[in-house]
Amino acid sequence: MENYFMRKIWFERALPVEHAGLLAGRAVPIGAADPAGGDPLATLPLAEAIVAAARVRYDASLFAKAPLLRAVCRTGIGYDNINVADATKLGIAVCNVPDGPTISTAEHAVCLMLAIAKNLHRSSRVLRDGVRGDYFTMFTGVELDGLTLGLVGLGRIGSRVARAARGLGMHVLAYDPYLNRDLAREVGATEAASLDDLLTRADVISLHVPLTNETRHLINAPRLAHMKKGAILINTARGGLVDEAALLAALESGHLRGAGVDVFDTEPPPADHPLLAHPNVIATPHVAAATTAAKVRLWEGAIRQALAVLEGQRPPHLVNPEVWPVGK
Repeated sequence: MENYFMRKIWFERALPVEHAGLLAGRAVPIGAADPAGGDPLATLPLAEAIVAAARVRYDASLFAKAPLLRAVCRTGIGYDNINVADATKLGIAVCNVPDGPTISTAEHAVCLMLAIAKNLHRSSRVLRDGVRGDYFTMFTGVELDGLTLGLVGLGRIGSRVARAARGLGMHVLAYDPYLNRDLAREVGATEAASLDDLLTRADVISLHVPLTNETRHLINAPRLAHMKKGAILINTARGGLVDEAALLAALESGHLRGAGVDVFDTEPPPADHPLLAHPNVIATPHVAAATTAAKVRLWEGAIRQALAVLEGQRPPHLVNPEVWPVGK
């Protein structure tokens, strides 16, 4: 009977056992976290809070199935799969964990940048496939020292990438409509006059902005044409920032040297997606934040905020502060 009266938090993903202790005596996990299994959506009407991943669309139609809902807390920084306006109209708090994926995603972006520059994907495949030849002649990598990294977005992740790039001897340009100039100076980034200015000057472009109506297909055919011949594109932010057909065309024509992508417009991408088969692309399945340390920050950050809302405490990362206090 005790569980019946306890708060209920619906989990989109199965709750790892190592984080279940946070709920002890405070809430009961339901949904994908329910050990009884079954259809996770069947328990949605009982949900008072949701710990959300990125695979479900949270909007008015879903909220209508959860009349007791008071909070949706993302295990991540991005919340483009949550209709914040719909949540706000219903007095539902939306929270994220902005610091959770910073280190891991920044490191992943740098990893992809280095891998493309050094032809790691192609040279590794040649050995696996048993190809024999003069490898020194077959492969030509790029030294990043002295080249220019263009960062589209200089927030938490972008600024950390900037620091790493400076350590590699790169010059750093940044374009961000909300640029914090003090931060830019701190990380050694020079402000670009415009996005097109950055694209024409950078040897490597790395995207670190949220997906909104304004940023969808921010990198399209005209902007890809603005990039230097032989440039590298890195995207660890959101797939919708890039027009994938235009990117493929830029790679096929040889205008771009390569691309490292952790995100796609449709996730997971279909197995026959042409970017997956392209020899100058390294693709990973949206796992930039999937490190042990980041998972702890993301899970615990989202769970603690869900509990805070249910217990009447203002969560630290409230996306829609106008709803607070919830239930007013």
